[in-house]
Amino acid sequence: MAHRIPTTHVGSLPRTDELLAANDRRARGAIGDEEFAAVLADGVRRVVARQRETGLDIVNEGEYGHITSGPVDYGAWWNYSFSRLGGLTMTDEDRWANPDIVRSTPGRLRLTSFPDRRDRAAFRAAYEDPDSGILTGRAAVGNPRITGPLTYIGAGAVGADIRLLLEALADAGLAPSDGFIAALSPGSAARMRNEYYDDDVDLLAACADAMHEEYRAITDAGLTVQIDAPDIAESWDQINPEPTVSDYRDFIALRIDAVNRALEGIPEEQVRLHVCWGSWHGPHTTDIPFADIVDLVLSVRAHGYSFEAANARHEHEWRLWQRVGLPEDKVIIPGVVSHSTNVVEHPELVAERIANFVQVVGPDRVIASTDCGLGGRVHPLIAWAKLASLVEGARLAGDRLDA
Repeated sequence: MAHRIPTTHVGSLPRTDELLAANDRRARGAIGDEEFAAVLADGVRRVVARQRETGLDIVNEGEYGHITSGPVDYGAWWNYSFSRLGGLTMTDEDRWANPDIVRSTPGRLRLTSFPDRRDRAAFRAAYEDPDSGILTGRAAVGNPRITGPLTYIGAGAVGADIRLLLEALADAGLAPSDGFIAALSPGSAARMRNEYYDDDVDLLAACADAMHEEYRAITDAGLTVQIDAPDIAESWDQINPEPTVSDYRDFIALRIDAVNRALEGIPEEQVRLHVCWGSWHGPHTTDIPFADIVDLVLSVRAHGYSFEAANARHEHEWRLWQRVGLPEDKVIIPGVVSHSTNVVEHPELVAERIANFVQVVGPDRVIASTDCGLGGRVHPLIAWAKLASLVEGARLAGDRLDA
C-alpha cells in the first residue's frame, strides 16, 4: 500500500453565493438571525462535504462563521474578533488607511499604518494603480479601539462554529479529530488601537486570557485549534523604519509568550500554529526571512507548524529545515499551493514541493497544505482547483515514497 501524505488547508474557503447574499440581507435588516443561521448551517454542511469529496484529510467549516457583514468577503480572519471581544468601541476608521503615521524608534517598536508599510512605500505607484492587481476590490471597513478591559464574549458564536462543524463532520463520515477551527492569535488581536492598557505586556496578557476561552472551547470539543498568527512574521514589514533583527525578535518574543499563555492547559496535540507574511497580493520584498524567526515559532506549544512555502518569495526556504531541528513528535504543515497567484499549480510541482520537505524531516512529519486561506483571494473555481491539485500532488508524492 502506498504511503499517504495527509492534506489540509489554512482555513478560509470561498463562501457560497447564498451565504454572501444572506449576509448582505442580514446587514440590511432584510432577514433575521434565524433565517441567516439556516443558510449558514447549509453552507457549512456543503463546504465540509466538498472538502471531503476533493480528498482533503483535515477539514474545517471554511471560516463561514467568521463572515463579516456585507456582500464582500474581505478581512474576516481578523474582523470576526470584533464581535467576540468585550472592551472594544467600534469606529468608522479604516484601519489600513489611517493617515496617522507612527514611526518606531530603536528599541521601541510600534506598528505603523498600511500606507507607511515598507513594501508599500517601495512600490507606492504600483499599490496606487488600480490595474496593478494589488489590493483590487478591497472594501473599506470600520475598526474598533480598545477602550476597556478585554473580555471574551464570543461563547455563543464559537459554540455555533463548533456545533455546525461537528454536525457536518458526522454527515461526511469524519471524526472530530479530522476537523479544525482557526482562531486569532493574541498578538493579532492586539493590533487594534489601544486606549486602555499601559503597555504591550499588559495588552498581550489580556488578549491571551480572552482568546484562551475560544481555544479551550474548540479543543474541548475534540477539534484542533489553529492559531492564526501572521503578527509573528508580517509585523516586520509594518515597522518603519526597518528595525534590527534583534529588536524585532524581542518584539515577537512577547507575542510568542502570549500565545503560550493562551494555550495553558490545552493539549499540544490539538494545536497547530499558522505563520504567514500577509495575504495581500504585493511584491513582499520586505518580508523577514523565515530563518531569522523559525526558532521562536517552534517555541510555541503546538503539535504542527503551518507556514508559506509555495509563493515566489518563500519557496526556497524549505532548505532551512536541513539545519533547523524539528522537535520530536512535531509536524510541519508547509504550503505547497499558493493563494497569491491565479495559476493552478501542477500536481507534479506540488509533489516535488512535498518531496523537498519529506526528504528532510521524514514522510510522517509532513502535512501538505496551502500558503494561506483561499477564500476572498482567488476565484472560487480557482480555489477548488488548487485544492484538487494539492490532493493529487500529495498522492503522487506518497506513491513515490514506496516506488
